[in-house]
Amino acid sequence: MKRRNFLRTAVLGSAGLSLGKILNAGNEKPNILFIFADDQTYESIYSLGYNEVETPNLDRLVKNGVTFTHAYNQGSWRGAVCFPSRNMLNIGSFLWNIKKTANSKKRMRKKVKNGTLWPGYLKNAGYDTYMTGKWHLKVDAKTAFDTARNVRGGMPKQTEEGYNRPVEGMKDPWKPWDKKFGGYWKGGKHWSDIVGDDAVDFLEAASKKESPFFMYIAFNAPHDPRQSPKEYVDKYPLEKIKVPENFLPEYPYKDDIGCGKKLRDEKLAPFPRTRYAVKVNRQEYYAIITHMDTQVGRILDKLKNSGKADNTYIFFTADHGLSVGHHGLFGKQNLFDHSIRVPLMVNGPGVQKNKSISAPVYLQDIMPSTLELAGIEKPDHVQFKSLMPLLKEKRSKNYDSIYGAYKNFQRMVIKDDHKLLLYPDIKKALLFNLKNDPLEMKDLADDPKSKELLKELFAEFLKLQKETGDKLDLREIYSEFS
Repeated sequence: MKRRNFLRTAVLGSAGLSLGKILNAGNEKPNILFIFADDQTYESIYSLGYNEVETPNLDRLVKNGVTFTHAYNQGSWRGAVCFPSRNMLNIGSFLWNIKKTANSKKRMRKKVKNGTLWPGYLKNAGYDTYMTGKWHLKVDAKTAFDTARNVRGGMPKQTEEGYNRPVEGMKDPWKPWDKKFGGYWKGGKHWSDIVGDDAVDFLEAASKKESPFFMYIAFNAPHDPRQSPKEYVDKYPLEKIKVPENFLPEYPYKDDIGCGKKLRDEKLAPFPRTRYAVKVNRQEYYAIITHMDTQVGRILDKLKNSGKADNTYIFFTADHGLSVGHHGLFGKQNLFDHSIRVPLMVNGPGVQKNKSISAPVYLQDIMPSTLELAGIEKPDHVQFKSLMPLLKEKRSKNYDSIYGAYKNFQRMVIKDDHKLLLYPDIKKALLFNLKNDPLEMKDLADDPKSKELLKELFAEFLKLQKETGDKLDLREIYSEFS
């Protein structure tokens, strides 16, 4: 008996026992289809009330499953926030605990060899593993998956014309549909179309096999350069694009938190920010999301026609969000909700339809969720928590509080309805009531009534520091909270 078939047989019983009703259909392991976006904020799904964006196929996932409305990324130790996010997802440990491993090609190759990356666990449990699109780990995806095609780097190449634009009253040299700028158009076909093609091919191949599959379908979209065919841009006339309510010409602390004019993402639009520049950038952001949504529709249709849909779990999320004009910011290197909070939807056997769960989770909880579905015991180093007990209503929350960080410039804790933001370089603390002020516009930190709450949140933050491996000592800086 082949090793993979042996392992598959060995864990079937435990899978059925651990998941009860969800997995009792023939005691067969479920397929796992993971669809991953890049730079997609939580406020970009039409059916969730953000009706500026057309997302009919992501709306299908909302309608046919559970949406986690408060899914977060823990942050980053570098400007490319996607790199730590994707490494946390594939390794399973919290932010600072993975840094040495994620930054080392040698350590990452060892994890692949030992089968201790996400695809390796599933491969060793009998799954056929497939991957296409953005990877951004320091190890070759072709060694981590059985099949990997069109593996992309961090982002399509941006051009000089794509920065510091647009300027109202001046001719814009850059257009999303102009293929001469390369980017998503490099090679002649839009990268999102290629990811869609690969996913459809993978599903066709999997439909002819009895073994379960794990597919890691990773779009670069909607990361800049935000390119899409003209017909998608035309869906969003500028006069219908709204400027965020928390728009600012410049964020007053931008330089103190590592989000100044030298940061690549912040160079995409001119300083000071204008409403016109925000509108154009959001127009292009919406267009590439809708174009990606079309490819998601192709994938969902193919799954439905493959004969595998009834035994397939679908997870959709993004690696982090994006500002695109909120608070005078354009990138994701900040800890406001628009940049650390993402869409997260789950469809599959036994999953309730058209339901939302507001309990805070991390997007990386998807990884241990799939291990549980496959009947794999969670490894000791995996700190993120399966979503399955929440989906089955066996517990009401995964975490008491949520942690966030960006380099040594920013720290964050969210507990219940409140968020504490810390800017250590200027000894600044901000406090928001997210229930009453979801756009984070009213800082409550200087209100004398907030004194005890600030102490409580800071104590919670210190606890999270230990769990995440954060060594930045802020106790002296914020001694008034201790």
